[in-house]
Amino acid sequence: QVQLVESGGGLVQPGGSLRLSCVASGFTLDFYAIGWFRQAPGKEREGVSCISSNVDSTPYADSVKGRFTISRDNAKNTVYLQMNSLKPEDTAVYYCAAVRLGGVCYLNEYEYDYWGQGTQVTVSS
Repeated sequence: QVQLVESGGGLVQPGGSLRLSCVASGFTLDFYAIGWFRQAPGKEREGVSCISSNVDSTPYADSVKGRFTISRDNAKNTVYLQMNSLKPEDTAVYYCAAVRLGGVCYLNEYEYDYWGQGTQVTVSS
């Protein structure tokens, strides 16, 4: 059974950091692009970052450039999103998603086949 499970969310003060993890089971991530998306209350889901299977492509949304870093550890079947200098506007449910794709990745949710259940990130003082 294909499954993605996010973890690492929580409540953090502005300026703080969190590291989200996305662990895959039922398949190996080696040949998959992974995307991180988020959805704030009342807003559409938006692409945050993604990482291609060969790590050649790691685009970021303008709103998180310089603050967030995506990485992957295929040996652990896990993709990470390191989030630094968090702002209240980063508050959202964060989702990871997977698609079997080589060499590229896209910040378009409709490109992805498998989704996790999400993890809540709240940035507030």
